[in-house]
Amino acid sequence: MTRDAEAVILDLLAALPAGKSISPEEAARAMDPEGWRRQLGQVRATAVGLARQGRLVITRHGKPADPDSFKGVYRLRLPQAGEAPSA
Repeated sequence: MTRDAEAVILDLLAALPAGKSISPEEAARAMDPEGWRRQLGQVRATAVGLARQGRLVITRHGKPADPDSFKGVYRLRLPQAGEAPSA
């Protein structure tokens, strides 16, 4: 059974200390432990939407990435106090 990507991502991030991040794989595994690879596209699309809304930050090499143009390996974290939205 799969869970809603937005709820999973935000639940996982809420359980972390401030400034900590999750990998897309962690979110996909929480959504569907058996078929998590099929969920990676949904996780990415949901993360991009949440980043555009300013509800999370997509990072590459520990730095915020543009949600509209990032490529490669990335992580997700909640915005930190005083951080400008990336959109």
